[in-house]
Amino acid sequence: MRTTAGTADTSGYPTPAVSVARMFYERVAAMPEAEAFRFPTNGGWASVSWRQTAETVKATAAGLLALGIQPEERVAIASATRIEWLYADLAIMCAGAATTAVYPSTGGEDVAFILSDSGSRIVFAEDDTQIAKLRAQRDHIPDVFRVVTFDGEADGEWVVSLQDLQALGAKHLIEHPTAVDEAVAAVQPAQLATLIYTSGTTGRPKGVELPHRCWTYIGAGVEAIDLVSPSDLHYLWLPMSHSFGKMLEAVHLQIGFPTAVDGRMDKIVENLAVVRPTFMAGPPRIFEKVHAKVVQTSQEEGGVRYRLFTWAFGVGGKALQARLQGRRPSLVVQAQYALADRLVLSKIRARLGGRIRFLVSGSAALSRDVAAWFAAAGMPVLEGYALTETSAAGCIGRPEDPTIGLVGPPLVGTVIKIADDGEIFVRGPGVMRGYHNLPDATAEALDADGWFATGDVGEIDEAGRLRITDRKKDLIKTSGGKYIAPQAIEVMFQAICPLASHMLVHGNSRNYATALITLDPEALAQWGRAQALTATDYALLAEDPAVHRYVQTCVEELNGRLNRWETIKDFRILDHDLSVEEGELTPSMKVKRKVVETKFESLLDSMYDGSSRG
Repeated sequence: MRTTAGTADTSGYPTPAVSVARMFYERVAAMPEAEAFRFPTNGGWASVSWRQTAETVKATAAGLLALGIQPEERVAIASATRIEWLYADLAIMCAGAATTAVYPSTGGEDVAFILSDSGSRIVFAEDDTQIAKLRAQRDHIPDVFRVVTFDGEADGEWVVSLQDLQALGAKHLIEHPTAVDEAVAAVQPAQLATLIYTSGTTGRPKGVELPHRCWTYIGAGVEAIDLVSPSDLHYLWLPMSHSFGKMLEAVHLQIGFPTAVDGRMDKIVENLAVVRPTFMAGPPRIFEKVHAKVVQTSQEEGGVRYRLFTWAFGVGGKALQARLQGRRPSLVVQAQYALADRLVLSKIRARLGGRIRFLVSGSAALSRDVAAWFAAAGMPVLEGYALTETSAAGCIGRPEDPTIGLVGPPLVGTVIKIADDGEIFVRGPGVMRGYHNLPDATAEALDADGWFATGDVGEIDEAGRLRITDRKKDLIKTSGGKYIAPQAIEVMFQAICPLASHMLVHGNSRNYATALITLDPEALAQWGRAQALTATDYALLAEDPAVHRYVQTCVEELNGRLNRWETIKDFRILDHDLSVEEGELTPSMKVKRKVVETKFESLLDSMYDGSSRG
């Protein structure tokens, strides 16, 4: 091993709660009348206190106990992010059971595999769409004896409503008033809290077992770095089926700030203007889309407005560069920035509510250009790094130590080390206890000393901050023996090209690199209208020579930033964007590289004629 960062010494560190259930109970006791959640309803937003949340959670947990749920038995949730998801998750853990998280976009066969492999006994299903999947797979999920639906149609037998479950719980509490309290008191740190199945870019997904100690450690770790406080307002839209969302739930319980919940992605910008949060987290794609939308709109306005926009961000970049170097901007730059902020930058912040202190990016690499753009606008993006296997938290940037392209130092208690081949290893209280029903896979990923092999490649700087360079298995080796890190190139392109949705760099054992490119349907349609193109259909627009010329200029700009052997010598624009439904993306929106390369093998082959192109 080469270098390490972080420390296992937790002296002076907040003592984690015994369990997530106890963490919730303690938060309710500490601030019963404070706002816990707000959520959309009837065209507006409703709010509930911690006490009101506890009443709902307790009734739901009691319903599960009345149905006979036992400690560590699995209860699944198949739903988009919404307030009921959080109620159900808290109730499951307060009943002493464990949550199996299921993406609502997961296909029926994979849902059946997850429920069967996990041994889930009850499923919270959002609506009739989710219920239909379960009915179609009922013969393959014999352990599931009850489905509880949020919005779907109940039959009173196999499928019951959430209200029916809570009514059953209320009756159970009359007969056994301390049942939930006793279940909470019995939960121990090593007890299973959550079973999350990895997205599965190759092969079957693996169930990651995360005990209560993982989440309580994360909560205490974030509190220790004083990143947020009870006076903050969090906007939560991330899929709660993902460990990133679950990590934010743990931090919420530890610190007690109110959280606005709405998982509808198409409502994010609209909701931010209404909710006016102080922070929000998301994967890089959401920040890339906001950046691309603003830049594209400004380009189309042209003239004085676009020149002013460009000037303002140029000034913001100068001010940012000074801060990154640990110095104050010059008086001239300070004066220019004040004007740029008044005329341009403050208006962009206002579109996102006007109160954002920082944003958090995780789950994949964020473009340095996009990160710098947000920072120049006065909304710094803190990059974090972890995996499902490490409870979605390990390293995170700090507002007082602004950086671009680094994911920050580890939380106290977590240690990072870099192997001789560049692979990142993690050890700490947030690391999983193993893969469900897969002892060999567990032994391969997690050694006897508790080091988890991430499969990611990175480096540690002199300040102990981690930089991620790529996935170990995704590294491309050309026939000339040169290594290419495809993700870094793909992320760079998405920042350069406002129309881009995905890029897949190809070139393993080839003599040069090529790429498959897909475009964002909304951005493409907007660009087409601005260029007075007659086509409106995605596939027809993707074939238009004007679109190809525009993408070509973006590829040329990309190539100007790359080493010679990394440059993209040819590319093809696909006739559709990649999707989960077509099996090209994981539910967490990561490209299934091998699937896409196999699916478009002939198209990739067409870009290689056997001659060397450099």
